[in-house]
Amino acid sequence: MELMELNETKLHELLGKVVTEMGAAANGPLVIIGDKLGLYKTLSESGPLTPSELAMATSTSERYVREWLSAQAASGYITYDAEKNNFSMTPEQAAVFGDAKSPVFMTGAFYAITSVYHDEPKIEQAFITGEGVSWGDHNNCLFCGTEKFFSPSYEGNLITNWLPALEGVVEKLEKGAKVADIGCGHAASTVIMAKAFPNSTFYGFDFHDKSIRKAKQRAREAGVSNASFKVATAKNFPGKDYDFVTFFDCLHDMGDPVGACAHVKDVLKPDGTCMVVEPFAKDTLEENLNPVGRAFYAFSTMLCTPCSLNQEVGLALGAQAGEKRLKEVITSGGFNRFKKVVETPFNLILEARA
Repeated sequence: MELMELNETKLHELLGKVVTEMGAAANGPLVIIGDKLGLYKTLSESGPLTPSELAMATSTSERYVREWLSAQAASGYITYDAEKNNFSMTPEQAAVFGDAKSPVFMTGAFYAITSVYHDEPKIEQAFITGEGVSWGDHNNCLFCGTEKFFSPSYEGNLITNWLPALEGVVEKLEKGAKVADIGCGHAASTVIMAKAFPNSTFYGFDFHDKSIRKAKQRAREAGVSNASFKVATAKNFPGKDYDFVTFFDCLHDMGDPVGACAHVKDVLKPDGTCMVVEPFAKDTLEENLNPVGRAFYAFSTMLCTPCSLNQEVGLALGAQAGEKRLKEVITSGGFNRFKKVVETPFNLILEARA
């Protein structure tokens, strides 16, 4: 086959992008180290600091810290002052890497990404067989990473922005409502709601038994007494006459999301509400060819699609289903009223009612 002549400009543009990606991939473990050892937190709270000062403040080795700081500065994650030979973090850098309470704290994503590399052989085999991979069969880094990634956004938005956008839900929760949190995972969303609305009773359900054990632990640690947890699927979780049912970033992972919505409709009170939080996406591929879509498509290939294909029906919506497709699924489950109530750079918040 005759070789095509290369466009040098386009080639160098592509190579530049690949080198950037190599640097990002190689720095992933360094982000986790910086988070675990408190390097970001200390620098954001006490900077500017020299390598030796940061090492002393965190009880770490100066030589390793110096190299870590250099990599972070080259990544644009921290700031280097060449004249003073010290490092600091801007408010924006601190919000993303140094402040665990920030709604844009992002280090959790890197923990989850670790699992993707561990599980690559399983997904490679799934490509060949077409079979699914269960959520519980992934590396444990996925579960703690998922909790750590989603929690800051839920903490920053759920009580103040998302719930108030739903018709009459906050009033019910304040008076005392019966709530089911489906696919609760480690209970980040359940605990946040239970603490904010002590008059209400919360039931967290997840089909992953280890996540339910962790959810119970998280509730105990938070001093929450109005929440309980049980292993159950979205199509068979127990109870009835719920005032409010939630899906946080999990409906697209389910094999039969239509069946899940149908079950929710059956156990809701006639005036009850279902809230579906899903990854942000537009309705067409071309609209999702952007940095956010790129990240979500990657996670969807490695996590969400295999999880759905491992279950009954295996609809495999993927993490970039978009509002139109989600509306089709939710209304096919029996809900007559559907609307998007909030949109963020990372999430769609949807309201469904009978």
